[in-house]
Amino acid sequence: IGPLGLAFGRIGNFVGGELWGRVSDVPWAMIFPGALPPGIAQQGVEQAWAAGLLDEYARHPSQLYQAGLEGLALFTLLMIYSRRPRPLGAVSGLFLLGYGIFRCIAEFFREPDAHLGYLAGDWLTMGMLLSLPMVLAGAALMGYAYRRNTMPTAPESN
Repeated sequence: IGPLGLAFGRIGNFVGGELWGRVSDVPWAMIFPGALPPGIAQQGVEQAWAAGLLDEYARHPSQLYQAGLEGLALFTLLMIYSRRPRPLGAVSGLFLLGYGIFRCIAEFFREPDAHLGYLAGDWLTMGMLLSLPMVLAGAALMGYAYRRNTMPTAPESN
């Protein structure tokens, strides 16, 4: 259920026009009024858009990418993986591992935080750096779960 909560949160970010993506020329790129320079926003977004003045400000809808990856794809992955009994901690480990990996992928399309920018080159963001411990913790938890190989037990009936 956690990944679905993440998906709805990212959809909320999309509706709220926050956490937008990097500038792009892909056909599905979108204009986010909050990402426009102040002068353009004051002129009227609809008029500027109709005149074709906003094409250079079109951005990836990275919130939707994140909703799809961190939400729907991760939910599907966890549902398929957890159909069979797994060692205790393995599903949680896969959640951390998958969330961290999907978050890193989505970060390639997201605009980095304005006050931080890119941490290295034009690709490493704080989101990627903060996702690395999740990936490592998820892999470690899965490794520990399978090494220990303690399977969950069914509750005893009276």
